Amino acid sequence: MKRSQRGMWPYLFLTPAIVLFTLFLAVPIGYTVYLAMRRTKVSGLGLGRGARTEVFVGFDNFAAALADAELWQGWLRVLGYGALVLAVMLGLALLFALLLDSARVRLARFSRIAIFLPYAVPGVAATLLWGFLYLPSLSPIREVLDVDLLGASTITYSMANVAVWGGVGFNMLVLYTTLRAIPRDLYEAARLDGASEFQIAVRVKIPILTPAIILTTVFSIIATIQVFTEPTTLRPLTNTISSTWSPLMKVYRDAFVTGDLYSAAATSIVIAAISLVLSFGFLRVVRNRAFGEG
Repeated sequence: MKRSQRGMWPYLFLTPAIVLFTLFLAVPIGYTVYLAMRRTKVSGLGLGRGARTEVFVGFDNFAAALADAELWQGWLRVLGYGALVLAVMLGLALLFALLLDSARVRLARFSRIAIFLPYAVPGVAATLLWGFLYLPSLSPIREVLDVDLLGASTITYSMANVAVWGGVGFNMLVLYTTLRAIPRDLYEAARLDGASEFQIAVRVKIPILTPAIILTTVFSIIATIQVFTEPTTLRPLTNTISSTWSPLMKVYRDAFVTGDLYSAAATSIVIAAISLVLSFGFLRVVRNRAFGEG
């Protein structure tokens, strides 16, 4: 077989992935950009089909999206929600990973499965489960706490609880897998130097875990920005969640309720751009510590 023919085999194996990427990612993104730069122009009374024409408007839809107060109010709600979710979820994931990696842990396999299991529950099912537990007429939690878990002052915490319940297991597994790859000799050397288990966790394990913690944080930031399932599923159970509670809910309303695909496309691109800035901004802040640069 000629060298040029052998060089074609990798591209042949990559062809299905390239085709799927093009059809289901590249083409939809390109079509979204196309829609974001267009607008329906109505001439005359707009009663007939011929009275509506699609015209190119450049960046006007983006300017309108950036000036939309509803979008920024949604961002503020998501930022508060995200700060709560990230702190609790990643904190618990780190704690559980360290505890499961401890030499004195009992029933480690059962504990791993029990912590990870909520992640396997679909988001809609998990939110419905918690939603019925939040209902005043059904909730055993309200009888204990005497708090309306679907009220305006508590709804963010209720949604954050659903996200934490479902997300801790995945992040714990990522961190725990990283811990299991650390040579045990490091721990033995630390014990010989007189370090306690707590000191080993703080001074040995957590510094080595830093890249994995950053990875899970970036994934969690992206998932938090895209929050949609929890507020959309809980919305029929309470009147404290608006149709634009999160940025993605606003995109859904504009596209499928009001029928304005052009504004929805522009808003979705703005959301993607902000997500990119936040994710890479976080990486830039922490990269020196994570990768030992400069």
